[in-house]
Amino acid sequence: MKVPQTIKRLLGILAVAAMLLICWSFAYWLTEWFYDWLQITPREFIRQLISSFLGFIFFGCCISILRKIQWVKSRQNKFLFPMIQAMKMMSEGNFNIDLSFYKNQFRENKDNDHPYYQIVNSIHHMAGKLGEMEGMRQEFISNVSHEIQSPLTSISGFAHTLKNEGLSQEQRNHYLGIIETESIRLSKLSENLLKLTSLESEHLPLARNEYRLDHQLRRIILANEPQWMEKEINMDISLENVTVSADADMMGQVWINLLHNSIKFTPKGGTILVEAYNSVEGSVTVKIRDTGIGMEKDALMHIFERFYKVDESRNRDTGGNGLGLSIVKKIIDLHKYEIGVKSEMGKGTEIHVILKS
Repeated sequence: MKVPQTIKRLLGILAVAAMLLICWSFAYWLTEWFYDWLQITPREFIRQLISSFLGFIFFGCCISILRKIQWVKSRQNKFLFPMIQAMKMMSEGNFNIDLSFYKNQFRENKDNDHPYYQIVNSIHHMAGKLGEMEGMRQEFISNVSHEIQSPLTSISGFAHTLKNEGLSQEQRNHYLGIIETESIRLSKLSENLLKLTSLESEHLPLARNEYRLDHQLRRIILANEPQWMEKEINMDISLENVTVSADADMMGQVWINLLHNSIKFTPKGGTILVEAYNSVEGSVTVKIRDTGIGMEKDALMHIFERFYKVDESRNRDTGGNGLGLSIVKKIIDLHKYEIGVKSEMGKGTEIHVILKS
């Protein structure tokens, strides 16, 4: 039969109190004997002070002796040794540790406030988080390596082909065009990685200022006119006079990335709708809707993940690297705004951003 934890604590307090009483009683008896032997009678205050000081010394000696007793040491080692081993494993990069057995022991004894339980719980939680971060780091390196390797292989291959003196000028121009495109891809990947790294910094400041959002959207649409004109896309623009308080440069990157995505995946002769209007409770809503090929529901869950591509071959043709929407999501989160996506295969995609005041 297990003793309730409350009774255990009460017995512990009583044991400490009894030990203090014994130590102080012994100190009092010893000092009284010493005074009689010397035939002196100090003042009461001095006698009490010396007895208390000596009692504390005896109490400390008793605690030191108890700590050296084997059963006390074995009980401490029972919990300390696994924690030390777990920390050694984590220092070596192994985060697959299991301290659930020790956590369950404390739970069974209803001793969740015990310092050892808190330490075990913290180590277990830290190992889980570090393991997740390590997995994300490895996946990130793998994705970056893949994205870099692909254009480098093309550049190397076509550069080698250009050494062939029998190539016509038309063939040479074609291969040089591919090398130029792949070089731009590499440059864009590097630029986006730097942006994403900067956005993920905890100390990145937001330069919030009030500005006309409709003016910003109109400038960005006009700046991208060569891209949507080349595909004969019909731009349906509906912009109310709206003012927001945000980092204009960062939000400009959001609209550029979203508009580029719509242009890339909207077929020739399609339509892109851009709306901005004041919505309820003082917030502003921006919608970008296209008549592109759309996405399946499973893809909608992952589109803001780094390097995620709905269709690898399609993104390769359009020069995407799967970082544009990750940058968008990070900027939106920094501003504490909201972003949502609706899409249907063959009918298009709608992305709405709610800029809360």
